[in-house]
Amino acid sequence: MNETVRPRPIELRLREDNTQLSVTYDNGQRHHFTAEFLRVESPSAAVKGHGPGQAVTVSGKRSVRILRLEPVGRYAVRIVFDDGHATGLYSWEYLAKLGREQKILWAAYLRQLEEKGLSRD
Repeated sequence: MNETVRPRPIELRLREDNTQLSVTYDNGQRHHFTAEFLRVESPSAAVKGHGPGQAVTVSGKRSVRILRLEPVGRYAVRIVFDDGHATGLYSWEYLAKLGREQKILWAAYLRQLEEKGLSRD
């Protein structure tokens, strides 16, 4: 069987003020995420919905912080935020996707906020 080799995180580092998470992969790749970005892109059903067209735009998270990281097996991390959100499991694959698409996703998020008259604050 021919399996695709995917980069695996070797380090997750939370900045001292809990506003940013850095993920380093075994291939040397590194992604930096703000807590706000991770919160609004949570893979949870509360954010993404249960099917197409059910995603919600999360606003008011500019000041959100990460309280802790909880390993989930060998495939994901649960991120617990200071606003009480803790239901999203960030798989290694999902974190890599967020890293690759961060600029596009962030621009789309800001556009959605503007279109809906919502704020980051």
